[in-house]
Amino acid sequence: MSTSRPANAPIDTPGTGERRESGNRLSRESSPYLLQHAQNPVDWWAWGPEAFAEARRRQVPIFLSVGYSTCYWCHVMERESFESPSIAALMNERFVCVKVDREERPDVDNLYMTATQVFSGRGGWPMSVFLEPEQLRPFWCGTYFPAEAAPGMHVPAFPQVLEGLSGAWTNQREGVIQQAESLAGAVREHLSGLGKPVPVGHRDVERTADRLLRAFDQVHGAFGGAPKFPQTSYTEFLLEARRQAADKATRDALDRAIQGTLDAMAVGGIRDHVGGGFHRYAVDATWTVPHFEKMLYDQALLALLYTRAATVYDDAEYKRVVRETLEYVLREMTDTLGGFFSAQDAEVGGREGQNYLWTPTQLAETLDPGDAEFAASVYGLEKGPNFRDPHHPQEPASNVLRLEARPTAIAGRMNLSRDEFLMKLAGINRRLYAERTKRAQPRKDDKTIAEWNGMMIAAFAEAAVLFKDQRYFAAAERAAAFVLERMLDRDGRLARSWRGGRTAGAGVLDDSAMLIAGLIALHRAAVARTGRPGPTPYLESAVRLYEQAVRDFRAEDMGYFDTRAGQEDLFVRSRTTYDGATPCGSSVMLHNLLDLAEATGEPSYLDRAVSLLRTLSGAISRDSLATVNSTRGLLRLLRTERSKRDTETFAPAGAGEEPTPAGGLPVEIYAETDRVRVSQGEPAELTLLVHVAEGYHVTSANSQAGASGDDLGLVGFRVFAIGGEGIEAYADYPLGEEIGVYGSRFLAYSGQFELKVAIEQTGPISGRPRLAITYQACTDTECQLPRTVELDVGIEGK
Repeated sequence: MSTSRPANAPIDTPGTGERRESGNRLSRESSPYLLQHAQNPVDWWAWGPEAFAEARRRQVPIFLSVGYSTCYWCHVMERESFESPSIAALMNERFVCVKVDREERPDVDNLYMTATQVFSGRGGWPMSVFLEPEQLRPFWCGTYFPAEAAPGMHVPAFPQVLEGLSGAWTNQREGVIQQAESLAGAVREHLSGLGKPVPVGHRDVERTADRLLRAFDQVHGAFGGAPKFPQTSYTEFLLEARRQAADKATRDALDRAIQGTLDAMAVGGIRDHVGGGFHRYAVDATWTVPHFEKMLYDQALLALLYTRAATVYDDAEYKRVVRETLEYVLREMTDTLGGFFSAQDAEVGGREGQNYLWTPTQLAETLDPGDAEFAASVYGLEKGPNFRDPHHPQEPASNVLRLEARPTAIAGRMNLSRDEFLMKLAGINRRLYAERTKRAQPRKDDKTIAEWNGMMIAAFAEAAVLFKDQRYFAAAERAAAFVLERMLDRDGRLARSWRGGRTAGAGVLDDSAMLIAGLIALHRAAVARTGRPGPTPYLESAVRLYEQAVRDFRAEDMGYFDTRAGQEDLFVRSRTTYDGATPCGSSVMLHNLLDLAEATGEPSYLDRAVSLLRTLSGAISRDSLATVNSTRGLLRLLRTERSKRDTETFAPAGAGEEPTPAGGLPVEIYAETDRVRVSQGEPAELTLLVHVAEGYHVTSANSQAGASGDDLGLVGFRVFAIGGEGIEAYADYPLGEEIGVYGSRFLAYSGQFELKVAIEQTGPISGRPRLAITYQACTDTECQLPRTVELDVGIEGK
């Protein structure tokens, strides 16, 4: 597990920002991200009881900084603030400063990212959160702060934040604690409640497919506008839906969305055409300019997606994508012991993507004249540069390499066969790659994460079946052995990560779920390889891990918690249903149970899958797209006989009732539309109808009359954007009516009212932004905890 020096270690130099030759406490950590900060003059602590005890001893707040090793803006904030002696001195004097690697502690990250999104309406990394020291509740949250106030950024300078919050802690502590409890209550409401089970069925599946087909970008592929993320769970769902499309027109529409998305990613700049693999996302709508970091989970999920699509369509280009992605992982992302590394950085020498960019001059210096001309034509350099570093606009423009079409189409225009074209291109890529290796290389996060290794094991195993390739089977097998031998404790519990012989972080549900999925895929590959059905060591390991996961994570309602019981450093035990860049653990467990039922022939696994679906049904009914991997599990279950007789869990085919609106008693909120589109300079507007049940009121968003609602620790009604970046939401709040409670007077809403909401694009859109509302409902005698609800309104860039 992760270790820290004890509170009385002689490394302390509180109140100064001086750099110490021996480094700070982080020098004893194993996380590459924490080690990046080991020489900061900030007196960093790792997340753990020693840090909490120190904050309680000094009676100061905790400043929590969360990031990861390949995060660009994390590097910027470190250079600007954490390496500044004067800012470090202020941090050390006023706070206990704690660093967390979000990849090593996803549970901590999830908790405080939810708080940040509730508090500010947006999230991102680095995440900067201030906690009261007793219960570790957040009282103020943000992301990146510049060292000096910058025009147009609309955020205060970091020293101002430090001074202001330190002053509030010293002079207004009671109010700070009240705010911490209100915010913690909103986080508990958001992360711990799944809602009542409701029947789900074909209508939820059809609604999900319809929303994806309507969101499909007919020109550039994928769903929505810039920036473009792979969103593999969406395409996986459409592939599953294609299996039971009712008619040719539906299947054709699904094929256009699936193949249009896969083709666009395969030819775009998000794919590393020279070295293989995929970058994290594209900042534009055309997939041309990527954010250059490479994450292991993207390689795994995309390799799996292209493998399954290649199987469905028998597509040679999809097979080539799989091959090049897996060869990249074997070459650059595989430990000699067999595990897979986590990530490669987006920047080199403080510059975005410098290792991957080319100019015509560089091509000419590397290749023969004919090949340089060929490469410039194929990769688009003859059309001029397509990349200028937004952080260093004074530097010369250059090119991200991309194809304008599938290889067959380009080859035809050049009067070449596809094989001739690809053979020539492969030779050029080998020389470009050799030249690229002479450049400064991006940093590599060489820790092994159990969850992401599970994904990669599945990718190699399924590719081994597709290609009948023993190397891929061996890679999956070695990685599985690595994790099972080095990352399990004596009780059979997984660690989250491993590096240099040390494990760090208790495994979360996602780790167990994804490793089980990888082992089941490896079992299937072994059966396909030998032709002998029956148990294998991989299936036996998957069953053991599942049984341990039940002991560690299963709830009384047969659903799952994200974390183990008894973790005192988490003020809520979360239950995530949202599928983001990676599917959530509960949705993966749903598929695991279906796969175990098939692999073992044991019907109890199907029973457990149905019970798990029942716990997820409320979330699916509210937003089947946010829970798309669970909805895919529902689609699989609808093919079983069980779904035809279990009317408690499955809605009858053709049931047409509208899903329960977001919220519920005592407040119901309805939106006039389920989709809005925005662009910079062109905001969107929609109307919300809010109904507050009789006998209740909610605190107004406006300034209070007389004594404020803040005096009572109440949370005002507020609309904001959540789940992504680049979107802000503003509401024209009504004034409210003055009421009196407990001797204080303030403004509140009751009855029914309309709310105009403006949605504005403030920068590149990332994630899956959606509208959320925080409110606190009260009667004349008591108040409920603050509640945050998400509306089923899709927000897309034009």
